Amino acid sequence: MTGILGRKLGMTQVFDENGRLWPVTVVEAGPCGVLQIKTKENDGYESVKVGFEEVKKEKRANRPTRGICKKAGLNPCRIMKEFPMGDLKVGEMVTVEKFQKGDVITVTGISKGKGFQGVMKRHNYAGGPKSHGSTFYRAPGSIGASSFPSRVWKNKGMPGHMGSERVSVKNLKVIDVRVDQNLLLILGAVPGAKGTYLEIKKES
Repeated sequence: MTGILGRKLGMTQVFDENGRLWPVTVVEAGPCGVLQIKTKENDGYESVKVGFEEVKKEKRANRPTRGICKKAGLNPCRIMKEFPMGDLKVGEMVTVEKFQKGDVITVTGISKGKGFQGVMKRHNYAGGPKSHGSTFYRAPGSIGASSFPSRVWKNKGMPGHMGSERVSVKNLKVIDVRVDQNLLLILGAVPGAKGTYLEIKKES
């Protein structure tokens, strides 16, 4: 099993054995119950479906989720994801013991939402002159051509909703694993705000 689900708790700082200070993100990772084993014979591909964080009330989980969890002999969970096949059995628990200090990982989550933003913040446009009398400062400027093609080109950078997207950050390093607390300390920043659910995968 090369992955686990977790929840971002925030950032802090830790010292290594040489006295160097490192900024780390603290992630509560697992325990994740194995809900389903998918095989080529039944599903056309191989994977393991795991669940993370039990719901406080069973009725808050939808019927498909309750059915899958009940079949695995586990309580309904809030988040379910699939990872590449591992040597696991239905009902088994996946913990942070699967990770070691120094592992290189990829973390995927939903980034912070920034709301509706202009082109200078969203696409790093330079903007116009700041001198007196200039009416062109933070505007996008001309967006189309004249007679050809008489329309705006696709993928033109425009104002709009920024953030709140699925983002993956690769080549992050595990600084420490605290099995008794189900915590992973990851060097640097990971996507999302505090409380964001994350997928953590080892890089092969």
